[in-house]
Amino acid sequence: MENQNVKIIFRSRVSVLLLAFVLAVMVPCAIPMIKYMLIPGMLTMGGVFLLLVYVFSGVRYIISEGRLYVKIWSASSGNVKIENIVSIERSYNPLSSPASSLKRLRIGLRKGAKFPYLLISPVREREFIEELKRINPDIYVNVPVKKGIWRIWDLDI
Repeated sequence: MENQNVKIIFRSRVSVLLLAFVLAVMVPCAIPMIKYMLIPGMLTMGGVFLLLVYVFSGVRYIISEGRLYVKIWSASSGNVKIENIVSIERSYNPLSSPASSLKRLRIGLRKGAKFPYLLISPVREREFIEELKRINPDIYVNVPVKKGIWRIWDLDI
């Protein structure tokens, strides 16, 4: 008999492109604050940047007891029953989600679920998908493996 209390943890992929976008937005705002020594603004911008780094580095996806849990550090961001997952597809949807990368997996859920889908970005995608398929073999998967000069270190630029 298989142990159902086993936890398998996947951390989120962190996109250099997404971090560059955040910096591209923050730096032009920070330059006048530094130039005119606006201390409250600089402290606020620094705090926002540190908060983003904290959130980006703490996203985890946990498979345990037939459920997929999404956590940001120790705070739960939700969970779904793996038996309710109907599809896994590649997505570059920029909507806000518990994913630290724009290269994401769109987890489609059955009708009647609280949300129609989740957007996540696990680092070891193939292993993640295999684990979900082991629990629910009926999941439709459409995640092509792309190779090429622009796919450096598993990054899509």
